[in-house]
Formats: sequence, structure tokens, C-alpha cells
Amino acid sequence: MDELTVMASRFKAECLALLDRVERTKVSIVVTKRGRPVARVVPFDEAEAPRDTHGSVRLLVAEDQAYYGTAEPWDVDAGGR
Repeated sequence: MDELTVMASRFKAECLALLDRVERTKVSIVVTKRGRPVARVVPFDEAEAPRDTHGSVRLLVAEDQAYYGTAEPWDVDAGGR
């Protein structure tokens, strides 16, 4: 399986363009942090997609929250919509 590997800093800077690339080419992206893989972005398959994706994204280690988080509450955290 072909995959593109990018550093987290590049993924952060080019996120939307990289997501468009995954959609267009159907090639997964492995995101690395300090040289080790931490995430994989894969093409979305409508046929295999679950109906409810709430809670499908989670941090693997607590220190990643400061790196990836905004420190701002989301509506869902406050029991909103």
C-alpha cells in the first residue's frame, strides 16, 4: 500500500491541502512526531462508514493535548448542540 509520510509540523501547516490530496489520490498519509508515527489519515470509504462518528477521534497520550489542542472548549464539551 502506498503511503505518504509527513511531519506533524507540515501536516499542521498544510492540513486542508493534504486532506484534499488523500481524497483525490486515495493514498493514506502517516503523520510523524519526532520521527515516530502517531497518526494515519486514510481515504473515507462511504460503503464502510459508520453512521455515527461521535467519539471516533481520541488522543493516544495525555501530552498530545497541549500540542494539538486549542485550550478552548467546544460546543460538544459544554453539552451544546
